[in-house]
Amino acid sequence: MANGLPNPLLTADAARSLVDSVDAFLFDCDGVIWKGDQLIEGVPETLDLLRKMGKKLVFVTNNSRKSRRQYSKKFRALGLEVTEEEIFTSSFAAAMFLKLNNFSPEKKVYVVGEDGILEELRLAGFECLGGPEDGKKNILLEANFYFEHDKSVGAVIVGLDQYFNYYKMQYASLCIRENPGCLFIATNRDPTGHMTSVQEWPGAGTMVAAVSCSVQKEPIVVGKPSSFLMDFLLKSFNLETSRMCMVGDRLDTDILFGQNTGCKTLLVLSGVTTLPELQDASNTIHPDLYTNSVYDLVGLLQQ
Repeated sequence: MANGLPNPLLTADAARSLVDSVDAFLFDCDGVIWKGDQLIEGVPETLDLLRKMGKKLVFVTNNSRKSRRQYSKKFRALGLEVTEEEIFTSSFAAAMFLKLNNFSPEKKVYVVGEDGILEELRLAGFECLGGPEDGKKNILLEANFYFEHDKSVGAVIVGLDQYFNYYKMQYASLCIRENPGCLFIATNRDPTGHMTSVQEWPGAGTMVAAVSCSVQKEPIVVGKPSSFLMDFLLKSFNLETSRMCMVGDRLDTDILFGQNTGCKTLLVLSGVTTLPELQDASNTIHPDLYTNSVYDLVGLLQQ
């Protein structure tokens, strides 16, 4: 109990009770499974133990830089056997949002983001433009300069983009403002993320905020904490949300996502959220349990 608010630390009894009460564990990736391209200690042992106990493992990430196929390759490169079917990304969610909402195949999608979004859109059958290529383009602001944009763009998707520039911001803004009915979709609004193993970096939320400010409009968010991804999880696996546990390092995305969708929640302190932040009186998001890292499950379950 901190500041009168419950933040139960994971104990051996609580770990056994948690595992007995759920059939599936949903894991965030950045800050939980890895930081950048560096695996967090004890992750392979934890995943192996849970699989041996018959638990379904699903990986739910807001990072849109990679597609499910690309993430599957990253898992394998880190020594983890994870299939594409076990991976749900915000780039995939963005493509599926368009598909579910019968987005016209006659319309194009402008992407402020990287290859993951482009690949998922193309796999879903949509024509897209933008992405890393537009990161090489510049604008020369001169008198009477008119910026041309494609009038057939019917949706703009904004995600994490290390190639973000003024050109992309203007292109996205013009499409949203001037193309009738153009959708403004954000993969997520995470302010920061562990893009490398040693530092936090600006997240997709910074790019989304820039475009949102320009067009004076709020986006449709398809990643965590939106429950949109859960719809696909439930269609893919015969599971009940009450028998799932969301494991994440962010209160405002992972834990809130779990709470919004009826899952049990386990916060790990191996990523963004710190113990002082969790226990701060101003924090209103409280997980069912918290611990230092997923590896704690192994030691506690073996006690």
